[in-house]
Amino acid sequence: MSTVNQRISEIGIVPVIKLSNPVRDAAPLAKALCAGGVPVAEVTFRAAGADTAIRLMKEACPEMLVGTGTVLTTEQIDRAIAAGAEFIVTPGLDPELVVYAQREDKNIPIFPGCTTPTDYHTAYKLGLEVLKFFPAEQSGGLAKIKAMSAPFPMFKVMPTGGISLKNLKEYLSSSAICACGGSYMVTADLIENGKWDEITDLCKKSREIVKEARSNG
Repeated sequence: MSTVNQRISEIGIVPVIKLSNPVRDAAPLAKALCAGGVPVAEVTFRAAGADTAIRLMKEACPEMLVGTGTVLTTEQIDRAIAAGAEFIVTPGLDPELVVYAQREDKNIPIFPGCTTPTDYHTAYKLGLEVLKFFPAEQSGGLAKIKAMSAPFPMFKVMPTGGISLKNLKEYLSSSAICACGGSYMVTADLIENGKWDEITDLCKKSREIVKEARSNG
């Protein structure tokens, strides 16, 4: 497992972030996440200025692992890398984007969204080791992830979509899961109203669940 993949696995939870005002919110959000023991972020291209947010978060917390999500084009991969992104997440499996990220001059980890046997088989041929399972709950949840792991035991999975404090432990208790992606600790209300202490508290609760799940696994 690569260094980035290992770090994500150790943290166990990846906040999935949409920032409407990165200049105002990126730095304090990064500090709030790190204070809660979750020094990682997936900043999505669903909002303009994602590359700005990545750069500002890395400047505020250099030790933080910052990547980008909802990546749909090679141009977005280039923008993310230029901003300092350390991993790429795509909502679906696009072999063109995977191959582009794997190029020697890019060489950035990429986690494509995969939910079908065809997705998994294609990912296997592309040499991937960690897959995003998205949207997790709507696509069959943990039961489907376990079923898919039977023919494809080589993959670790990062489910995203419908993850909350209520089901986080259940997901993380499975050996197929390396981490879970979630937005419950970085909702629009929390960010736009500057509720940084609440974000830190939700991160701390998440980390406790990660530790409990891993200790019982």
